[in-house]
Amino acid sequence: MKTHLLRLSVCVLALATLASCVNPREKRIANNPTIYNALPTNDQVLIQQGRIREGLNKEAVFLALGRPDQVATGKKSGKNLEKWTYMGSQPVFTNTYGMGMGMGWGGGFRGRGGYGYCGAWDPYWGGGQGIVYVPYKAASVTFTNNRVTEYIQGPQ
Repeated sequence: MKTHLLRLSVCVLALATLASCVNPREKRIANNPTIYNALPTNDQVLIQQGRIREGLNKEAVFLALGRPDQVATGKKSGKNLEKWTYMGSQPVFTNTYGMGMGMGWGGGFRGRGGYGYCGAWDPYWGGGQGIVYVPYKAASVTFTNNRVTEYIQGPQ
């Protein structure tokens, strides 16, 4: 009995791990089958690849790229415009070094009750490696009357 429970537990854990491996685009498509199935086959292939084209509606762009990080609205020649901006982040590896002075603690004088704060400025220095994530504009999509009229994908 214990062996069966152990096997069942391992299987459940393995399935949970595999379920978490689904990429966000596949999850959006699975959660919105009506929108996805209403698209022509060539647009479905684009969306599965995370790509878009002129003429797609907002729902199709959402399936391909997800929710935008920024949305701006306006008008041009009497037509409603909406611009979606997607941000990414790029790791930048850094080496940091520094030095300075700080108040130290020590036994330089004997006050009432024993050793106390000596009031001396102690020099220190240090360094190390770090990672800083730098944001960049990864994509922008312009819609005119709910249809893509302009898009740029890739670092900008």
